[in-house]
Amino acid sequence: MTQKPDFDPAYRGPVSYIDKSREYYWDKGFRNPYRWATYIDVPFTALSKPLSDCRVGVITTAALDEEGGKNRRVYSGPTNPWPADMHTNHVSWHKTATHTQDMGSYLPLAHLQQLADQDRIGALSPRFYGAPTTYSQRQTNTEDAPALLSMCQEDAIDVALLIPL
Repeated sequence: MTQKPDFDPAYRGPVSYIDKSREYYWDKGFRNPYRWATYIDVPFTALSKPLSDCRVGVITTAALDEEGGKNRRVYSGPTNPWPADMHTNHVSWHKTATHTQDMGSYLPLAHLQQLADQDRIGALSPRFYGAPTTYSQRQTNTEDAPALLSMCQEDAIDVALLIPL
């Protein structure tokens, strides 16, 4: 039996996403190293009632606007009828290795409505919510998250599913 060599170009090696990202931003002229968000105290709590009694909302990073994602503000849209299409090309993802043709993978409103019809969840929220991808922890923490929370509270959401692209 032959032993695998230390380096074999037929096998991929691990890539440090954090280091690659830091180098990328440094090359773009950002001289402060990127600081990854960390949250020691996460404000998640156990459900106080069964999921079958909960109103469920969905937060996506896909764009609703027809400008292809140029709108970088938090938004909402109706779940009935849900949109026929969303815009995803403004977000960075490996467009040759994968696709976003299955809208149910990042905005599963049809599936959630089926679960509501089967009494598996209490109800689907009347709106879904959009969170822009901005790469700004300050904007996310001080503007976007409070706006999303306010919309979820207006719609009496018990459970919010965050589904990023």
